[in-house]
Amino acid sequence: MSTEPRRMQVAGIAVDVVRKKIKNLHLGVYPPDGRVRVAAPAAVSDEAVRLAVVDKLAWIKRQRSKFAEQPRQSRREMINGESHYFLGRRYRLRIREGEGLPHVAVRGTASLDLFVPRGASAEQREKVLARWHRAQLKALLSPLLRKWQGELGVQVSAWGIRKMKTKWGSCSNESRRVWFNLELAKKAPQCVEYIVVHELVHLLERHHDDRFTSYMDLHMPNWRLLRAHLNRAPLGHADWLY
Repeated sequence: MSTEPRRMQVAGIAVDVVRKKIKNLHLGVYPPDGRVRVAAPAAVSDEAVRLAVVDKLAWIKRQRSKFAEQPRQSRREMINGESHYFLGRRYRLRIREGEGLPHVAVRGTASLDLFVPRGASAEQREKVLARWHRAQLKALLSPLLRKWQGELGVQVSAWGIRKMKTKWGSCSNESRRVWFNLELAKKAPQCVEYIVVHELVHLLERHHDDRFTSYMDLHMPNWRLLRAHLNRAPLGHADWLY
């Protein structure tokens, strides 16, 4: 079966449709520009997909409006004085060129000192900062995963961190593997914890249905506030390719 997306127009909105070996139709709206994507079972006709999109048009428009209003950083140039985020706080970047191993140090509550060799390019500086972000996020996630696996009575087979274009995390029920978006290193710790709980609850319920919501309400009653806070936070620049 081909999983290559094809595009249809519904009420003036471009919709990417992907056929998959799944039982139910799933509709999503993704940043940064509100791209609409439908994953549909092979047996579902194009007309049924179209009707599903029409039924959700009001919700789709609300989601697209949220993305349009959400602030975004411009492409980072990795220069002195530039704003960068870590654990929900904004810092000014200070480039420190010299000898020694490249590393990052938090200077008080205002600055991130980036130590790099003399003449390091913007790309090399960015890689050093990304490595540091990854290490800091891993240190934050490890105890959260231990805590919430115990709370929820679930166990992942493996977890990791990677750059993701359209979501904060992902969970495979079959392999029980969980992935987290590297961008979470820039978000507030309580928002990171919300994503941990969200992905682990998917091991109890695959879909975002009433059962999923009841688990979230039971174990993290303020999850909606945390989700709203995360969705209001500035999005990092990215070349958003799909």
